[in-house]
Amino acid sequence: MKCLGIESTAHTLGLGVVTEKKVLENIKVSYTTKEGGMIPSKTADFLVAQLPDLFSKLKKSPDCRLQTADLIAFSQGPGMGHSLRIGAFLARALSLKLNIPLIGVNHCVAHLEIGKLVTSAKDPVLLYTSGANTQVIAFEGGKYRIFGETLDMGVGNFLDAFARALNLGFPGGPKIEKLAIGGKYIKLPYVVKGMDVSFGGILTNLKQKIKTHSNNALAFSCQETVFAMLLEVAERAMAHTGKQELLLGGGVACNKRFQEMAKIMCKERKAKLFAPENSLLVDNGAMIAYHGLMEYKKGKRMKLKDTFIRPDWRTDQ
Repeated sequence: MKCLGIESTAHTLGLGVVTEKKVLENIKVSYTTKEGGMIPSKTADFLVAQLPDLFSKLKKSPDCRLQTADLIAFSQGPGMGHSLRIGAFLARALSLKLNIPLIGVNHCVAHLEIGKLVTSAKDPVLLYTSGANTQVIAFEGGKYRIFGETLDMGVGNFLDAFARALNLGFPGGPKIEKLAIGGKYIKLPYVVKGMDVSFGGILTNLKQKIKTHSNNALAFSCQETVFAMLLEVAERAMAHTGKQELLLGGGVACNKRFQEMAKIMCKERKAKLFAPENSLLVDNGAMIAYHGLMEYKKGKRMKLKDTFIRPDWRTDQ
């Protein structure tokens, strides 16, 4: 069975084609800026404008012709309403045109499922770190549960906001990573509350230090602090659940220093770390396609009237 997945939760429009065991295609375009951040309406306009070129690229692959698809999956939520509507509309149109079923999936769970497909992880704790989402997730007691999360903003949005303060543009995470190389540590607030984390106060503190410290030192200290916070709560979730696998997901997990710190933590616990390749860590259509395919094979079905977007759809729902 072959599924076409459509990802459009934020600044990325992705198309992916998968079978039960393999990713056949995974292409995307992403909205960026040289300065400032992401404005939802402008982001949506960009994604719509990119649709023709993206489908042209998809058609060049003989295994990915639309007529060969058995199922359409799309990211139903969570995400930005402006962007989610584009993917949902496209999925409905293709479903009607091709006369094949469609299914909406949870974007957060899709990150976990694609990670399990392309790695040897069996029953991991997922440390999911993206723009709007920061969660520690695991399958426990028959459902996906959130063991810890951000209390204010996602770690990716936090990095983007800090990058804007430094006039680095969007997305800010990769630019902060480069800027941090060789930096010296400056003490910052460390905000872990039980199993949850908070970034708002750290962002304010960083902004206050811009005039008195180098950007290099601030970027380095920013990464060291927030990544340690995230790995502390992830390790606590592993201890609580007894799981010995940590799976990274989300665009922030592309950061090499983050992966290095996660590897050290897992080695000390005699646990295993799994991190998919970058194209499957960031938002992408393949993860939506695979999760949709798994849900469909387990019996989930959707009527057209049920394919409304769910911007606030939580992982544990």
